[in-house]
Parts: sequence; C-alpha cells; structure tokens
Amino acid sequence: MAEVEAKLRELGYELPPPPDPVGNYLAITRSGNVMWLAGVGSRMATGEGISGKLGADLTVEQGYEAARWAALNLLARMKAELGDLDRVTRILKVVGMVNSAPTFTQQAAVVDGASDLFVALYGERGQHARSAPGMAALPGDTAVICDCVIEVDGG
Repeated sequence: MAEVEAKLRELGYELPPPPDPVGNYLAITRSGNVMWLAGVGSRMATGEGISGKLGADLTVEQGYEAARWAALNLLARMKAELGDLDRVTRILKVVGMVNSAPTFTQQAAVVDGASDLFVALYGERGQHARSAPGMAALPGDTAVICDCVIEVDGG
C-alpha cells in the first residue's frame, strides 16, 4: 500500500469519491510538474456537505473538520489524477475560503484542519504557503472551500 494512504488510514480516514466540477472549469490543470486543483467544498464521505457560517451556525472545531473534509476531497482528486498520492512531492499552496459571519475572525484556525492533515500525511513536504480569507457567502452555503497547488514527480 502507498505510504501516504497508509498514514491516512492510520488517522482513521478513507478517501471519498473525487468530486466532479460543478461548473465550466477543469478539476485540475497541470504545467510541467506543477498542478493546480480547483476548489472543493466540505463534502463528507457520505456525500453530505458541512454547511453554514462560521461564528453563527458553526464552531471553530466544526469548521476545522469541514476544512479537513475539503482537504480529503482534494486528496481524492489528486489520487484520481495521479493514481498514487506518493507522487505528490510537495504541497506548495493552500487557499481555504471560510464562510464567515461578519464578526468571525478565526479563519486561520479553521483552515488548519486542511493544513494539519497535509503535514500529517506528507511531513515537511506537506508544509505550504497559505491564505485563509473569510467570505460573506460560498456556493451552496458550504462551510469551507479549499484549493491548492502541488508539485508532482515527473512520472
């Protein structure tokens, strides 16, 4: 079994089915060894999404879990594209957009749900640059949407 997927199972997770794009865009684009993954929401393996505004409907802890599910959906897309998560040589950048109530200011703590998972799976290769903006609204009232940029091996 691949090393990253073994770590994922140790953490108690399995990859959900990769989400399909919900508009006129590609799920992934690639130039050389760099891949850009389009944003995915906080959809759980059951297919049910985590929705609502942080600071009004959801706690920071619930938002952290929502960001973790967004990262799992990104990993599912990586696996579908690459066939093996071990082909990811570096997580370069993560953007986590947080559906936020006007006074909510803990977006960074929410997006740590995605960042912590990438570091747990990839170690130093999972450390990345990041943005965590609060948003007035997100499609479908999803709690968190994450996208990322990764480096992959040439294979």
